[in-house]
Amino acid sequence: MKFANKRLRHELKYYIAPNEYEALRRRVATVMRLDRNSIGNEGYHIRSLYFDNINETALFDKNNGAFQRKKYRIRIYNRSDAVIKLERKSKFNEFTAKESASLTREQFDSLMVGESQFLLESGDLLMREFYYDLLHGQLKPSVVVDYIREAYIYPVSDVRITFDKQLQAGVQSFDIFDPDLVTLESIDGPRQILEVKYNQFLPDFIKHLIQLSSHNRSTISKYVLCKEKQKVFTG
Repeated sequence: MKFANKRLRHELKYYIAPNEYEALRRRVATVMRLDRNSIGNEGYHIRSLYFDNINETALFDKNNGAFQRKKYRIRIYNRSDAVIKLERKSKFNEFTAKESASLTREQFDSLMVGESQFLLESGDLLMREFYYDLLHGQLKPSVVVDYIREAYIYPVSDVRITFDKQLQAGVQSFDIFDPDLVTLESIDGPRQILEVKYNQFLPDFIKHLIQLSSHNRSTISKYVLCKEKQKVFTG
């Protein structure tokens, strides 16, 4: 399915308790394989720097359930600069779309000191659009989101089931490469986030496997959770 020339996916989110997580991961692991980014059975580390404007439009739109919204982020894996992704995640009612482009460490460092001309000179459409949103939309770094992701994949309908754990907000810096980044837990209680993503349909055996009907779907945003934690910390 496409909208505005973007490939759309279903994305379902749930809070789950530790005992539910342990039971689900055992069942899922029997029929789906771990994402290739995984380091051991616990998954891999994700750290993202999100951008918003001075009016915090991305935060406002999410909290108010705007039909169409978008967020930019820069994401790294396992605390390494080997892969740095500029991503734009768009929401169209119940569907999501994600676009990405690769950045070098030098380009990331340039962005952090306000030098973005290279984006305009890039042949990549996403980079150029990010440049215009930085310039005209007054985007700026907003918050660092940090967590462990345990991801399982199934090829039919490009199904991804992820368990996001240890969600934390960076509260004093926007440097995603800072080994001493100060972070605070951003979910109340011992809970994980279950996400189920797929294209056209979710195979019946996976529905049965994860028993979606027994969980309450939530409008969870890791960006919002971490931004709210940051606001509490900074007053």
